[in-house]
Amino acid sequence: MKKKLVVLTGAGISAESGIKTFRDSDGLWEGHNVLDVATPEGWHKNPALVLDFYNQRRKQLKEVHPNLGHQILAELENEFDVFIITQNVDDLHERAGSTNVLHLHGELLKVRSTKNPNYILDWQDDLNFGDCDENKNQLRPHIVWFGEEVPALDQAIRISEGADYFAVIGTSLQVYPAAGLIDFTSRETPIFYIDPKPIKIPNLRNPLDVIPEVASEGMKTLKKKLIGFI
Repeated sequence: MKKKLVVLTGAGISAESGIKTFRDSDGLWEGHNVLDVATPEGWHKNPALVLDFYNQRRKQLKEVHPNLGHQILAELENEFDVFIITQNVDDLHERAGSTNVLHLHGELLKVRSTKNPNYILDWQDDLNFGDCDENKNQLRPHIVWFGEEVPALDQAIRISEGADYFAVIGTSLQVYPAAGLIDFTSRETPIFYIDPKPIKIPNLRNPLDVIPEVASEGMKTLKKKLIGFI
């Protein structure tokens, strides 16, 4: 039976594909204050701005490709039972070939009803005013904005609890509740932390292996380490 590898990924792995992260630029995301484009208040204040912002992100996503970090994670499914929990809203893990991907913060290529959170549609192109659900309610980006609940959190916790190995890749470990998933692993579960500027993880009970590299290089190192356990 394959060992279970759980991987928490963040903006750092997608950044190597050309997708920008607001945490590297004083709270600006593609030139916008995140409060204006990634909160319910921003949506109610200026929905046209929010729709345009995510339409531009959707177009950008079509111009980028998975990088080596994504590809190695997909390849590891040959040796491990891999579950990816990602804070990213892009589809680069899926396009690289990973088959078990849970998006904590929503998906850029999906939209949902403003009134019924369970009414979710795949969406490749622009989302405009007048695009509605079956009851004529406006559709919105299927993104978990700041201040909103994380519907996939319970599933992410269950996945983390069963990990034989847990890897953290390209995330600052500053965004909760995602950063707290490590606390749900068994004490014996090794934690691998890939980040060019790793921070100290407070109160960590687990064995820790820090790999201070960017995601693509760090994944090469991690793969060698994990294969060595087989």
